[in-house]
Amino acid sequence: MSVGRLRSALNGGLRHALAYGLAGLVVLAALYGLVFPETMVGDLLRLATSKSTLGAALRLAVPIACAAVGGIFAEKAGVINIGLEGLLIISAFTGVFVTDAVGSVFSIPGIWVGFVAGVLASTLLSLLFAVVCIKFRADQIIAGLAVWLIALGLAPFAATVVYGSVNTSSVGTLGTWTIPVLSELPFVGPVLFDASPTVYLMFLVVGGGWYVLNRTSFGRHVRASGENPKALDTAGVDVTRVRYLAITLSGVLSGIGGVGLSLGQVGQFIGNGQTMVNGKGFIAIVAYLFGNYNPLGAFGASVLFAGLDALQLRLQQIPAYAVPSSLVQTIPYVTVIVVLALVGHTRVPSAAGDHYESGED
Repeated sequence: MSVGRLRSALNGGLRHALAYGLAGLVVLAALYGLVFPETMVGDLLRLATSKSTLGAALRLAVPIACAAVGGIFAEKAGVINIGLEGLLIISAFTGVFVTDAVGSVFSIPGIWVGFVAGVLASTLLSLLFAVVCIKFRADQIIAGLAVWLIALGLAPFAATVVYGSVNTSSVGTLGTWTIPVLSELPFVGPVLFDASPTVYLMFLVVGGGWYVLNRTSFGRHVRASGENPKALDTAGVDVTRVRYLAITLSGVLSGIGGVGLSLGQVGQFIGNGQTMVNGKGFIAIVAYLFGNYNPLGAFGASVLFAGLDALQLRLQQIPAYAVPSSLVQTIPYVTVIVVLALVGHTRVPSAAGDHYESGED
């Protein structure tokens, strides 16, 4: 065995050992909390598994999971879209702005008109990104950063022009949809079946994304476009068309995540600092890498990160332990760093980031 392969094997073994070790520590801590419920660990376990925390975790996972599935489609097709953050920002703002600006259209409530408008805005911005990367062969990383920076500057600026502040007016939220009978099931009922409609949309996005990628001809074309575009071209499939469709789909799904944040949770757009999106698009990239480009795995990672975010919000409300709020707020981000360090098994599509034109050798 060569030195390089030996080093790679050792690094992979070390990452797996660390991952299993951390998982074991979590399991032991949970068991300790169950046996000794009056301890601090018991309090944390009870807080982490409460209905309110789990419900909040699902709501907070919506923008991350939807953007992650969108990112999977783009990168599986061979285009690295790190502009997911920008797509979330532009859709979040547009959804609120249109909701506030228009009433009902053809008896459709204004908030749903805003929802569709937010998704459309994200889709159009993703199409611009696609044209720049595919037609003009721009560097995909730089183009993705440009999408983020454009949205980061444009949305607060537009809010300032219209509302006199980087924060918009409140327009209300989509509320919750309660499913009869199922919502009355013990424990899982209130969490899964008495939730925002965006949570149900997230389940649809994740399940539908997995099905399309693994059970349809379009999904096979997407995978081939990112692995061996030359072979796909030889088979008579237009690689450029597949990549345009995949990037457009990433814009649609990210748009659902963005308006799911503004209209599904907050009811307004907050443009301070990094805006209300606050890095969720970049966390979505970590989520699909951690999930190894599988929508189901990306969903699990999204719920993990969102759950930690929900947990830190609730920990700040418990003064008994006197943990500094600034320290508590770092929990989700420290977890992201740990996950990035342990993600060693992810296999990036072979042609991701490469340009391709029909007829190229």
